[in-house]
Amino acid sequence: MTAKNTPSPDYSFGIAPYQPKDNEEYMNEAQEAHFKKILAAWKQSLMKEADRTVHHMQDEAANFPDPNDRASQESEFSLELRTRDRERKLLKKIGEIITHLENHDYGYCESCGVEIGIRRLEARPTATQCIDCKTLDEIREKQMS
Repeated sequence: MTAKNTPSPDYSFGIAPYQPKDNEEYMNEAQEAHFKKILAAWKQSLMKEADRTVHHMQDEAANFPDPNDRASQESEFSLELRTRDRERKLLKKIGEIITHLENHDYGYCESCGVEIGIRRLEARPTATQCIDCKTLDEIREKQMS
């Protein structure tokens, strides 16, 4: 994932962090709307980048007579396509998360069911686990490798 397509934990796509009110219910309509806005902006950004890549590859595609120039161009295109493939997978995940939002089950850990937390979701809107469960998964993953 490229740095420019990763939302900043402080200010995601120009959207100010959510400011919870005292005694506010977790994942209420306002919070859901806030995260829908972030996810839609992220999705839009990724789609623009994909369009830019297609146009760039069409515009820059050339049949260079020099094998080194051809190899450089193919290497550049290959790197861009790998990046776009990761972003395509991210777009799919964003779509799944939007579905969770629409079903009102966004923001809860898929492993233990506790609240993931507003600040964690601000930093990683596609998070599906609380920090404790994610940490345990990463420890297990390291032990398995």
